[in-house]
Amino acid sequence: MCTACACGTQDSASAQVEITEGRTYTVSGMTCGHCVSSVSAEIGGIGGVTGVQVDLATGLVTVSGATFSDEEIRAAVDRAGYALADTSPASVS
Repeated sequence: MCTACACGTQDSASAQVEITEGRTYTVSGMTCGHCVSSVSAEIGGIGGVTGVQVDLATGLVTVSGATFSDEEIRAAVDRAGYALADTSPASVS
């Protein structure tokens, strides 16, 4: 069972969207597929975001698109109930 949200999910699959360019963040506290879905949905709702890839095993979240800010990503992760563990995102190309 997921200890972060008690949803009962034991799926460790990652939500994936093809990433062409973007930034990678480290998110702490994700433990199951429901966690991945929550983070993906919140970040995906940000204007300018065109793709989100979450790797549950590593906690890495890669966000592609344009015109989104690190502060918007942090707020979306907070709304999902998790925290950015890494305050300086790495660029991905």
